[in-house]
Amino acid sequence: MSPICPTCGCSLVRLGINRGEAARTERGGRELLFCCQGCADLFGENPDQFLDEIRHWIVCPTCLAEKPKHLTVSISHEGQQVHFCRCPRCVDEFRRRPAELLERLSA
Repeated sequence: MSPICPTCGCSLVRLGINRGEAARTERGGRELLFCCQGCADLFGENPDQFLDEIRHWIVCPTCLAEKPKHLTVSISHEGQQVHFCRCPRCVDEFRRRPAELLERLSA
C-alpha cells in the first residue's frame, strides 16, 4: 500500500513522491518515508504521537484520498480486503483495472 507521511498524513503517491525521492528515517527496525525533510525532522520531536495518529489510515487505491480506516468501505480482491474512500465510483473504477491501481500504490 501507499506510504503515508507519518507527520502530515499525506499519501506520497498522491503528492507524486516515489520511494527513492522520499525523506526517510528508521524507527523500531522499520523504515519510514516522509513527503519532505521538514516532516521527517518534525516527526523526531514526537514520533509516538505521529505514528498513533495515522496507525489506522488507508489510501484509496483509486482517488488516493487518505482516510481513517473506520471511514472507509472495503471489498475482497484476490483474498484480501482493499479499502476505499466511500465513493462508489472509486470501487467501480478499481474493479475495471485493479492491477494498474494496486501497482501505482506500490511504486
